[in-house]
Amino acid sequence: MKALTNIEIPVELQQIINAELAYHFKIIPKSKTSGLIEFYIDENQLIETTKEELELYLGKEIVLFKVDEKLLNKALYEYYRKEDKRTEGNEKTTFSPDNGFLENVIFEAKSIGSSDIHFEVYEEEARVRYRIDGLLIEKYIIPKENYLELINKIKIDSKLDITEKRLPQDGRINYEDFDIRVSILPTLHGEKVVMRLLGKDTSHLNLDEVGLEEEQLAIYLEAVKKSNGIVLISGPTGSGKTTTLYATLKSLNDNKRNIVTVEDPIEYTLKGVNQVQLKEDIGLTFTSALRSFLRQDPDVIMLGEIRDAETAKMAIRASLTGHLVLSTIHTNSAIGTISRLVDMGVPAFYIAETLNVSVAQRLLRKLCDSCKEQVLFDPKEFPIGYVPPRPIASYYQPKGCPECYFTGYKGRRAIYEVIPIKNEIVSTIKEHSKNLKEKINYKYQSLAEKAFDLFEEGETSLEEIYSLLINA
Repeated sequence: MKALTNIEIPVELQQIINAELAYHFKIIPKSKTSGLIEFYIDENQLIETTKEELELYLGKEIVLFKVDEKLLNKALYEYYRKEDKRTEGNEKTTFSPDNGFLENVIFEAKSIGSSDIHFEVYEEEARVRYRIDGLLIEKYIIPKENYLELINKIKIDSKLDITEKRLPQDGRINYEDFDIRVSILPTLHGEKVVMRLLGKDTSHLNLDEVGLEEEQLAIYLEAVKKSNGIVLISGPTGSGKTTTLYATLKSLNDNKRNIVTVEDPIEYTLKGVNQVQLKEDIGLTFTSALRSFLRQDPDVIMLGEIRDAETAKMAIRASLTGHLVLSTIHTNSAIGTISRLVDMGVPAFYIAETLNVSVAQRLLRKLCDSCKEQVLFDPKEFPIGYVPPRPIASYYQPKGCPECYFTGYKGRRAIYEVIPIKNEIVSTIKEHSKNLKEKINYKYQSLAEKAFDLFEEGETSLEEIYSLLINA
């Protein structure tokens, strides 16, 4: 018998069940007669149990046909998603603590690689959105009368106060192979909840797989192998800085070093690393933790972020006394990191003496190979004043299909610029700390240059790299 390679269902069959049931039972309608309904079902599901429950629920005889899990999931995303262009398919979802809706949402989000789940309430209804590859996609519409019960369920699971509705709350839900950080914020029409999914699997955290080019990786490894100094990674929120830091810690974790971190939040648990969760409400800040770390005989210190002048100066002091300090900072470029430290009041001399390497990174969404379309390019589409290194005759733009959840993008990749702080760069920092971009003569591949390469090769879109070209 020929293996099934695609599942197609007409509109009339789609109406047999709603999205909640389709995802709960992992089924797709196959055919329907007066007294019989046939479904495709995920081969990993319990056939007999599912058959009995469906017959009880639908009141008809049920026949189930096993299919490959990936094929079934592909059909689910295509026919039972709330974010596509169909308006009739956006039926509301009723929540009750007994129907497993919350658990289904959590595990569905995890299975499709979502980083966050957003529960939001408005005047007439509420919704659930998933963040996939940096983009929020609406998944479910919930009747407002069911929303409070759902939020209370989340609070109970997070060990939070269900009676407190006026103040923000933060909690955590622990599963066997992942954790969830829960943030609750009072809004005009009720409480908004954001769940951040934090994986425990660190097998993918390898420096040679994060996206650094071969030459960049060699420079970075040389910097982190030093016994003292500072390694700084810059970029906006969500640019992958923490992933790079974790991969760095994993490479340094050889049982011969005392490694301590202070983080907000702790996204991965690393065996052999002493990790501290930031708690500013009780005075456990990056600065106070760093002071304590220096009395703990550390070899490597990781600070989740350098936010202010006091933390920056403490990090400099730690590096001067023989410690390797890793941290992140919010700037737009590797050169901008140095200027930012100067603006914080750190003397240029200390920056030159302690900064091993300055790294800037971004995460770019990759175009979906299944649906991206090639079109002719008009140079006028570039930002005003931007001069491309090479002319472009055509390019690829996003379209949208079931494979990419109709976003046009599938997956992301990191790009980097890496500047080692040594020799002539040290002298330039000491002499020209305010005009570094014009004065530094070091040749490196910038974020804009790498982004243009990916655009030219059809890996990403102009929309995705536009902001980098503006600052080029």
